[in-house]
Amino acid sequence: MKRVRQKLVVENGAPQTSQKSKKQKTCSYSSVFGESDLHTSMDWGSLPHHVILCIFQCLPLVDRARASSVCRRWNEVFHIPDLWRRFEFEFSQPATSYLKSTHPDLIQQIIKRHADHLQYVSFKVDSSTESAEAACNILSQLVNCSIKTLGLISTANPSFMNVSKAHFASALTVVFVNSKSLSSIKIDDTPLDDPSLKVLVANNSDTLELLKMSSCPHVSPAGILCVADQCHGLKELALNYYILSDELLLALSSEKHVDLEHLRIDVVSENPGQVEFHSIKKQSWDALVKHSPKVNIVMYFFLYEEEFDAFFREETPVTHLYFGRAVSKAMLGRIGMNCPRLIELVVCANGLQPLDDELIRIAERCKNLTAMGLGECEVTCRGFIEFVKMCGGRLTQLSIMEEVLIPDNDYSLDRLHLEVSKHLGRMWFPDMMPTW
Repeated sequence: MKRVRQKLVVENGAPQTSQKSKKQKTCSYSSVFGESDLHTSMDWGSLPHHVILCIFQCLPLVDRARASSVCRRWNEVFHIPDLWRRFEFEFSQPATSYLKSTHPDLIQQIIKRHADHLQYVSFKVDSSTESAEAACNILSQLVNCSIKTLGLISTANPSFMNVSKAHFASALTVVFVNSKSLSSIKIDDTPLDDPSLKVLVANNSDTLELLKMSSCPHVSPAGILCVADQCHGLKELALNYYILSDELLLALSSEKHVDLEHLRIDVVSENPGQVEFHSIKKQSWDALVKHSPKVNIVMYFFLYEEEFDAFFREETPVTHLYFGRAVSKAMLGRIGMNCPRLIELVVCANGLQPLDDELIRIAERCKNLTAMGLGECEVTCRGFIEFVKMCGGRLTQLSIMEEVLIPDNDYSLDRLHLEVSKHLGRMWFPDMMPTW
C-alpha cells in the first residue's frame, strides 16, 4: 500500500513541478513587463495605430495585404494615408523577368482608394514593351493625385522607349497637370519631348527642384532651356551633352535662379564619327560657377578616342570625370591643364603607354582631387608613387588595378604598397578587380 501511495506521489509530483516552473517563467516575464503588459502584448489587435503602421512599413506589399486581414483594426491601419505616401509599382512579364508584378487587383484598389494619398511614386518595369505600356496606363489614371516625386525605372533595356511617343506624353501630361507640386522627376531613357516639358513647367515651375532626363532623344536644347528659364528653384539637373548649350548655362546662372547643386552630363556616342560634338564657351562655365560656386559638375564619357577633340581645350569647371571607354594620353594631359576643380577621376581604359607625366600634371594642378580609379592603363611604380606623394592624404579613395602598375628598377610591387601606404597615412594595396 505504501508503494502505491509513493508511486502516486511521484506521478502527481511531476505535473506540480511543471506547473511551478511555468508559473516561475510567467512571473519572470511579468516582473519585467508587468502582468497587464504581458496580456496586452499578446493581444495583437489592441496594438496602437503607430506600432501597427511601423510593422506594415517593414513588410513587402503582398505580406502587408495579408496582414491587413488579421483583424478589423489592422485593416483600418492598412488604409490610412501615411502608409500610401510612398509606393513603387512593378510591372513584368513572368516568362521573361525575375521581377514580381504588382497584382492588378491591388493596383485598382490603390487607384480607387489611395490615389489622392500618393506622393512619392516610382514605376519599375522590365525590358518588355507590354510592361512599359501597362505603367503608362496606370499613370493615365492618376487624375486625383498630388505627386511630389516621380521615377520611371527600366531594369534592363529602356523599354519606355518602345512606347509610342503620343501614349507616353498623354500619360505624363495627366500627372504633370494634376500634381501641381512635383519637386523631383527621374525619367531617363524615355520618349519625353518638348511639349511635355512645357506642360511640366506650366504646372510645377514653383516646386521643381530635381530633373533627371538623360537619354531622352526627343528633347531639344530649346525644351530644356524652357525649364531653366522658368523653374528657378531647380537644384539638380541630369541631361545629355547634345542639349547642353551656352544659353542653358547662362539661364541657370541668372539672378532669379537658386544655386545649382548638381549638374550631370552624359556624353555618349554609339557609332564613331556620326556625332559632331559642340564646344561650350569658357565664359558660360565661368558664369555658372560664379553664380553657384559649390556646384558639382559630373561628366560621364562613353566616346571613342577620335571624338574627344571638342572637350577640355579651355578651362572647364568639371568636378567628377568618368571615362567608360578608352581615352588618349593627350586628353588626360588636357584634363591636367584645364580642370582645376577636379575632385574625382576614373579611367577605365587608356592603352599601353605609361601615364606618368599625365598623372603628375593632374596632381600638380588639381588641388581638390580626392578620388582616383584606373583600369586598363599603364603607370610605372615610380611615377605612381610620385603621384601619390604629391596628392598625399587627401586621396581618400584610390582604386588601381594591380595590372596597371609596371615594376621598375626602383620599386617592386611588394615595396610599392608600403611606400604608397606611407604617403596616404593608411594601409593600401592595389585592387584585384575594379571597385568603381
